[in-house]
Parts: sequence; structure tokens; C-alpha cells
Amino acid sequence: MSKQIAIVYFSGYGHTQRMAEAVAQGAGATLVAVDAEGNVPDSGWATLAAADAIVFGAPTYMGSVPWQFKKFIDATSRIWYTQGWKDKLAAGFTNSASMNGDKLSTLHYLFTLAMQHSMVWVGTGMMPSNSKAATRNDVNYVASFSGAMATTPSDASVDEMLPGDLETARLFGERVRAVANRFNA
Repeated sequence: MSKQIAIVYFSGYGHTQRMAEAVAQGAGATLVAVDAEGNVPDSGWATLAAADAIVFGAPTYMGSVPWQFKKFIDATSRIWYTQGWKDKLAAGFTNSASMNGDKLSTLHYLFTLAMQHSMVWVGTGMMPSNSKAATRNDVNYVASFSGAMATTPSDASVDEMLPGDLETARLFGERVRAVANRFNA
């Protein structure tokens, strides 16, 4: 039986949404958007409750998640209190304008959220593209193991996101789907 996967994300400029769509394509997942006021509709909460795996996605702003996503996270305290997400799979992804941009801090934040909810974290399962022959458009060029990362210059449109970063996101979604289908919780 195929597992239900949900992706809950916030996107300030559209880049993280495009990344969420790529992860969803690979995972066969349902998207739940956090709106500009940090809210999720009731139907989104129901989707998250029914999911076997939840993938968290947020851009990296100032070394962490933006306030809108933090508001969503704080609202999950009701779920935490009843351990409603216990033993669900969790994963995360982020995007920032700089190659480093402290994206790992954002993934650590999402990982800590998952651990507080007693979830089980899924990393990328991808080797990095870190040889001299590697090009910026290779899969996992940003070289993350904790979750998918993308780098989009601050003046780049959504349509200018690199195919390699989007393919990394899609493959990450496939990885979450494969682990979810093997996980018997």
C-alpha cells in the first residue's frame, strides 16, 4: 500500500514553492502551503494528520526559517502535546540566495522540530557532486545530506532556478517515497 506524503512549505518569492513542487513530483505528495500570514487552512491540517510522512520546506532567511513558517511551527504545539506526529517520517528542504547562506541552520531547525514531534528523519541519500569535473547544474551540487538544498541568486526569477537543483529536489522526493514505502510504522 502506498504511503501518504505531505509537503508543508512557505515560499516568499516563489522559489521554495517551485522546489516544493519538484519534491512533490518525486514523492507523489500533496502540497500544503503556509500563507503570507503564517496560516494553514483546516484542510491542510487534515492532510498533515493523515500523512505517513511530512516534508517541511522553507527558504532560509537570516539563517533560519521565515516568521511565517515559525508561526506554523508554533501552531504544531497542539499536535506535539498529544504526540500526533509520533513515528511519522519527516524530511526537509530549503533554498537561499547564497551558496552557503546558512541553509544548514534551517535544516537543523526543521530536524529539531521533527525530533520534538518524535518523528523519524530522512536525509537525501545522495552523494555530492564535488569532483573537479562537477558543474553547478549537477545533482546535489550544494552537497547536502541532511535535506535538499538549492541556491538561487537573489535577482533570479523562479524560471531561472537551476535544473540541477530542481532535479535534486525531485530525487529527494523519490527518496522520501521509497523510505516511506519501506517504513512499517
